[in-house]
Order: sequence, then structure tokens, then C-alpha cells
Amino acid sequence: MKQRLKQLYMETIVPKLMEKFKYKNIHQVPRIKKIVINRGIGEASQSNKILESSFKELNLIAGQKGVITRSKKAIATFKLRKNVPVGVTVTLRGERMYGFLDRMINLALPRIRDFQGINPKSFDKFGSYSLGLEEQLMFPEMEYDKIDQICGMDISIVTTSTKIEEGLILLKEFGLPFKN
Repeated sequence: MKQRLKQLYMETIVPKLMEKFKYKNIHQVPRIKKIVINRGIGEASQSNKILESSFKELNLIAGQKGVITRSKKAIATFKLRKNVPVGVTVTLRGERMYGFLDRMINLALPRIRDFQGINPKSFDKFGSYSLGLEEQLMFPEMEYDKIDQICGMDISIVTTSTKIEEGLILLKEFGLPFKN
């Protein structure tokens, strides 16, 4: 099943970007390479239950199994030992990536209280975008009764664009609601 946003990209976004930036080849047009969802859990090193529930929640939101990230070295001030779980990461590509992006744009972001758009200044110098969400309840897959703890997450949308302007226009065309 072809995702709606992938079809939108191929049929309308690519021609618009080719015309706007005067690309000669279709492969020059920026595209979304991957979406990385990351959740750092500070208390996970003490509680295995928090790590387990966070892992399940992120898997449910992403629709794909994640990876538990571990500390690379010991840091005494944080009471952190080497190889202790510190977070969960999921990398989405292909059809699942477009499906997640569609759910995030049309279902999750509008459910944020007092939502006025996302910050257009969160691009890196290569045109990839990162945003932080404060809670997981905005995703329709999450049930309030089954949540142990409200945790945020970081979502990075990695694009093949080389400039911030290209990345911004690409994501605007996909329908990300940026502030004016």
C-alpha cells in the first residue's frame, strides 16, 4: 500500500521544487531520508520498569521495534555507569516513515494544547529538522490509562537537502504547520 504522503511527494512536491529551484534532474530534488524518534530516560538506570514501558510506548507510536541506547562511558556526577540503558531510539525509513509523518502532521500535532505551529528555526545547516514533544499523549495510539509516566521525545526529520531554505520548503509542502 502506497502511503498518501509518498504519493503527494511524487506527484506534486517534486514538480514544484524542480520548478522553484530550477533542478535539471529529478534526483537533485530534496527528499526525506529518515525520521529518528529518540527518548532519553534519566531515571531508567535506576528503574527497569520505566525503561520497559517507554520502550513499548515508542514501539507503539512508531509502529516498529526500537533500540535501547546505552551509555558509552561512566560519568560519576550523573551517577551513570558504562553500558547502562539511557534511552530508546527508533529510525523510520520508507513506507513507515511516510505513515508516521502523516499521523504526526494530521493527528498528533493538532492535539497539542494551545498549538500555534512548530518553530521554523529548528533546522540544522543541512536542512534537516528537529522538534521536541513534551508528552506522548498526543498520538492516537496512546491510551491515558496505560501510561505510567508522561515523557517527551525528540523527532528528527533528516532530509537530503543541502540548504535550510530547501528543507523548509520541502517540509512545508508536506504540510508541517510552521509558525509564521
